[in-house]
Amino acid sequence: QLQLVESGGNLVQSGGSLRLSCAASGGTLDDYTMAWIRQGPGQDLEGISCSSSNGGSTIYTDSVKGRFTMFRDNAKNTVYLQMNSLRIEDSAVYYCAADRSEEILFRSCVFRNTDDMDHWGNGTLVTVAR
Repeated sequence: QLQLVESGGNLVQSGGSLRLSCAASGGTLDDYTMAWIRQGPGQDLEGISCSSSNGGSTIYTDSVKGRFTMFRDNAKNTVYLQMNSLRIEDSAVYYCAADRSEEILFRSCVFRNTDDMDHWGNGTLVTVAR
């Protein structure tokens, strides 16, 4: 069973940067479509970035384009989310998720609920302060 563990969340000032990590065990990430999703207080799940299994196709939601970058290190079986120019509205719990299907890519990385991907981590908290 694939297991995902996120790390790297922290308190950071507006305009700062963070790098989140999603380490996998029990499977090889290059077999999976990967995604970063966030959920702010009282808000729905928001897909931030989705990447095909070979990394050849990566989608970003408009609010993070040009600021966030998702990339993989297959040797470490880890996916990262580099977040630059952070804004207060980026504050949320950030999750990584994995699925063997590419369906989420065909849906432009728009999430309805956690059933949209098979494997989820427990999340890491990002707080952006003024």
